[in-house]
Amino acid sequence: MDWLYVGLGLLILVLAGDVLVKGAVNLALRLGIPALVVGLTVVAFGTSAPELLVSVQAVIRQQPGIALGNVVGSNIANILLVLGIPAIISTIHSSRMNLRRDYVTMFAATVLFIGLALIGPIVWWHALILLAGLGLMLADNYRTAQAHRAEKEDDLEGVDPAMRGWKIALFLGLGLVGLPLGADLLVDGAVNIARTFGISEAVIGLTLVAVGTSLPELATSIAAAFRKQADVAMGNVIGSNVFNLLGIIGVAGLVGPLAVPEQMLRMDLWLMLGITVLMAPFVLLRRDITRGVGIGFVAIYVGFVSMLVL
Repeated sequence: MDWLYVGLGLLILVLAGDVLVKGAVNLALRLGIPALVVGLTVVAFGTSAPELLVSVQAVIRQQPGIALGNVVGSNIANILLVLGIPAIISTIHSSRMNLRRDYVTMFAATVLFIGLALIGPIVWWHALILLAGLGLMLADNYRTAQAHRAEKEDDLEGVDPAMRGWKIALFLGLGLVGLPLGADLLVDGAVNIARTFGISEAVIGLTLVAVGTSLPELATSIAAAFRKQADVAMGNVIGSNVFNLLGIIGVAGLVGPLAVPEQMLRMDLWLMLGITVLMAPFVLLRRDITRGVGIGFVAIYVGFVSMLVL
């Protein structure tokens, strides 16, 4: 039953997150909010709603290991799997992209998070620092996007100018009801599985929950790779990782204290930092992520999970 809860929770999270974003995007545009602002706020926050709800639910249930493991594990999976698997299908042409500024932001967010974790537990004032960092990043992105004016309504997924008001309301309602329900089922099942097998909650968060909540990004990147557009994965991974560290832990830290597990302080945080550095040559030096590199990324992830579980 616990595995069924986890699977059902993940399915509900994915579907609820998708309809919430569609409803929110169309409502915002109907209210006259510029597409540029919608892309930087509604879409960014909405696509990370599953991770956010899971972490908040875990804090409410006093399971901080799952909340922190979800974020750290998702960031590791985003780089190694969400970039690795599409690269095996089709080369990610990092040489064509200029994401240096975004990468530096991700690296700074990673270092800030690790620094706060080392002087943890993460409490409200740590959370406010993280959220302030997120606010600065969004403001900077807004200025940059305004300068280029490249954002159009057509670039926003889920936009339907003909969508009726009742359908927008239905999407919002389903999303707002489904997300907490899915998060509750997922956390409940994951905690019980951890107890049954004697596995720590942090390990469950780093593996099962983390990969589960990263499935939407992975599915999108794989689909893009088959269309020879694997490059879109790079920007998505960087944005998702920054929001995971600053936004999700920021909000979760306001809900309740997050004690950082000893194992995470010893290994997992530093592994996340090392894998973040591993991205540097592909972003800063604009090296393509080839099939061989993709295989290497996936192999590192398999080794990481094996080391945690065995």
